[in-house]
Amino acid sequence: MIDLPGVTVASRAPQDVNQGNVRSITQVQGQGRARLVINLKNPTAYRTELQGRTLLVVMDGPAVASSRAESSIAQITTPTTTDAQSIKDIDFKRNTDGTARIVVSLSNPEVGIDVRQQGQLLVAEFLKSTLPSHLRRKLDVSDFGTPVHSMTASQNGDKVRLSIDPRGAWEHSAYQTDGQFVIEVRPTQVDASRVAQDGSASYQGEKLSLNFQNIEVRSLLQVIADFTNFNVVTSDTVAGSLTLRLKDVPWDHALDIILQAKGLGMRKSGNVMWIAPKEELAAKEQVDLESRKKIVDLEQVRTQSFQLNYTKAEDVAKALMSTSGTGAQATRILSSRGSVLFDSRTNQIFISDISSKLEEAAMMIAKIDVPVRQVLIEARIVEAEDSFGRALGVKLGSTDLRGVNGGIPGYSVGGGNYLSLGNNYSAVGYQTKQGGSLDYANSQFVSLPANTAGAGSSSSAATIGFSLFSPTASRFLNLEISALEAEGKGKIVSSPRVVTADQTKALIEQGTQIPYAIASSSGATAVQFKTAALKLEVTPQITPEGSVTLDLDVSKDSQGVSTTAGPAINTKHVRTQVLVENGGTVAIGGIFTQDEREDIEKVPLLGDIPFLGFFFRNTTKYSKRTELLIFITPKIVTDRTAVR
Repeated sequence: MIDLPGVTVASRAPQDVNQGNVRSITQVQGQGRARLVINLKNPTAYRTELQGRTLLVVMDGPAVASSRAESSIAQITTPTTTDAQSIKDIDFKRNTDGTARIVVSLSNPEVGIDVRQQGQLLVAEFLKSTLPSHLRRKLDVSDFGTPVHSMTASQNGDKVRLSIDPRGAWEHSAYQTDGQFVIEVRPTQVDASRVAQDGSASYQGEKLSLNFQNIEVRSLLQVIADFTNFNVVTSDTVAGSLTLRLKDVPWDHALDIILQAKGLGMRKSGNVMWIAPKEELAAKEQVDLESRKKIVDLEQVRTQSFQLNYTKAEDVAKALMSTSGTGAQATRILSSRGSVLFDSRTNQIFISDISSKLEEAAMMIAKIDVPVRQVLIEARIVEAEDSFGRALGVKLGSTDLRGVNGGIPGYSVGGGNYLSLGNNYSAVGYQTKQGGSLDYANSQFVSLPANTAGAGSSSSAATIGFSLFSPTASRFLNLEISALEAEGKGKIVSSPRVVTADQTKALIEQGTQIPYAIASSSGATAVQFKTAALKLEVTPQITPEGSVTLDLDVSKDSQGVSTTAGPAINTKHVRTQVLVENGGTVAIGGIFTQDEREDIEKVPLLGDIPFLGFFFRNTTKYSKRTELLIFITPKIVTDRTAVR
């Protein structure tokens, strides 16, 4: 940018050059001077030469140093001495997006300002300025939650130096509006752009730097229009001048600053921007709104029929006539003159309204009257059981026949006599059964048989008996060993499945109703039922990305033990909500139980003797493991033939 004092611009139309590094040239008229703006493709060093009445601008090759990227202004004038101007105030603020905003109030808006990054600091120097003593201080602003940790204002010769100490990743922008110079420091990880004035776009424009003093607002808008190649329509009521200094700011951000500074608004249509005072824009929009309302009241009403395929006509009619909001905010699809009739037999609706409202109703019906997607939900309930039991026991007893038969010792067994020793052992001669028999119960002083019930079995244990007797067969020592080993494995797989529409509850159930009798208040007997069933209850919801959210209630009940009050019900139940991808399988729950038990019954002291202690005890070991897993698999049905 080159300022030419005392020069008048003959033509303000931009000139497209597109040669070398020059893109275009724009001439702007200010108060008492003209400004020549040369838009470049790349940062370039230059120098100016005055040859008679001709001004030459000589440009070098593209600059590679980052410092060359900054915009500079050449003043074609004789330097003059300016008295030192004071800084009136320095204020720190925090924006809602976490941006630090340092506002410096200037007594003279034409003071020279240099903003640069120096190491880790951001430094702003105000040339030929003074700083009041009460503003010469260091402020700790770390509690504000911005990238700025502290800032220091000091007097450095004839310059005022403002040092800003940011932390972390940050970026900055600086601009001046009249007597206020603003520096904004924002974190880079947060989108620092605010929503533009039209509420639809963010600050994403190409960055530019502007430095104008007392420039007309209309001319400044023309500079931005030339830079962006947008068509700008400016209202006749836009007037006034502005002092502005912006550095590396997106052009749409710069435009927003200008509009806010002058109370202007903008409406964009395509590549055309209309700029006018906010009051004027609001008044025009109010007129347009009232005009549209009058058209609604005067336009002829038409009637149009709509054939519905997938939605009930009654439901659509209620939706079209329903009102959302209350009071002045109440709105509905049809106008106040609109009406709806529906025919349930043919599933048609008939709408009477103006043409624009009929178009809106048609668009709504096209979005509503679509086939509802369906979901196939398959549950898999797996029950596994593994059990093992072992029982060992003994019976130990003795018999002495010398006291038999009236106390006559030497009673012989054999020949025509035999002896029955209870249920455990039969003496010699029992098989022949010759002569009479003499029953004599075995005296069991140890009776610890195998505990088959504790081993998880209802069968009898296997037994083997041994006897030791004297040469005269008058004294016996009997031993019976019993043992049982039981092992069981089982698996039950239940797989209910059901198809339902999106966001529609489905239920599938199979089981038994178990009757039981209860006594009524009159003394009579009544029969009631308990249900033991396999049940799957589910409500699916298809998400926009194609996954399925499931509200699940899965249970598997079975009949348990019978009691006097009725049968018991063994219950396995899970209720949950889960998000599953289409066709994916997820385990929604499981129960694992393990039962281990070892029981020992023994004769005190004797049962603890090594090796021999086995004859004075029984041992029962039992272990059981059960596992329950519930899996769920949803599949979105994309074709009617996919459901079988």
